[in-house]
Amino acid sequence: MYSIIIGSLLLSLLHAVIPSHWLPVLTIGKKDNWTLQEITKVTFISGLAHALSTIVIGISLAFLGLQLANIIQHFTHFIAPAILILIGTFFIYQHHRHKHFHLHQVPKPTLAKKKIIVALVVGMFLSPCLEIEAYFLLAGTHGFWAVTGISALYLFISVTGMLIWVRLAYKGILKLNWHNLEHKSGIITGWTLVITGIISFFIS
Repeated sequence: MYSIIIGSLLLSLLHAVIPSHWLPVLTIGKKDNWTLQEITKVTFISGLAHALSTIVIGISLAFLGLQLANIIQHFTHFIAPAILILIGTFFIYQHHRHKHFHLHQVPKPTLAKKKIIVALVVGMFLSPCLEIEAYFLLAGTHGFWAVTGISALYLFISVTGMLIWVRLAYKGILKLNWHNLEHKSGIITGWTLVITGIISFFIS
């Protein structure tokens, strides 16, 4: 269980940092002269929509994990960790093929502000974090409280992280190589899943 929590924590932190989660809002907001308060508000709504859609899918997978654990005796000890390793390997493979995930299209800033906001929120809602869903599947085998804990952890860290990063970037305090960070997010995610799966083999 500890490996699931730690893995979920690491991926939540990573996804909060990934610029494609909040950089579109910052870019459009600055171009259209939005205030920091407006950018923060839109980032919060978009991040909330993004996190909630991820959690909805995650809960469905957690229920599936619970059913499989009841039906298949070795699911928790062998199959579930193997799924984490396979998914992690897939992300590592995709990284080396230069296939990047989680890139959200930026609405053209020629639209009215309300339409831009709606487009951002809908786009984020329809782009859930597929990487963390494997942890929901595994958490389902540990019961309701495990799923609830991961949901709350992901929601809080993702949304809070997005708000912090967008405010720091707006004020010019935060200056990083965003393209390089986006590029490496896939392999970091992949190795996090693989390592969690390996640990789960021994402590689940």
